[in-house]
Amino acid sequence: MVEICLKNIRCFSFHGCLKEEKIIGSEYLASLWVKGSFYKSSKSDDLEDTADYVLLNKIVLEEMSIRSKLLEGVAERIVSRVLLEDVRVDKVTVSIAKLSPPLNGDTESVSVKISKKRDP
Repeated sequence: MVEICLKNIRCFSFHGCLKEEKIIGSEYLASLWVKGSFYKSSKSDDLEDTADYVLLNKIVLEEMSIRSKLLEGVAERIVSRVLLEDVRVDKVTVSIAKLSPPLNGDTESVSVKISKKRDP
């Protein structure tokens, strides 16, 4: 198995349960890890033999742009879409961090991490 990571994809979204979050929005960092049999790509140097980074980034940004109250739902949509749209991926993990969340305290971020494997 080879693991590929798109680390800290920056985006601005409107997730959250508070009315203000719906209007003001927040900054987010999303990281995506995919695992698969991508060994051939190290010798072939061919995109067809590995995960498509552009597609993976696009999926993350598109799903992050759909408003949700909970990050868990956004994360689930991302992992499900990756497995659906890139058949070369066997396992996917996504972490989404909301920067400076409204928690009445000094908290750098709050995050959720979800993993999903392809069904046999």
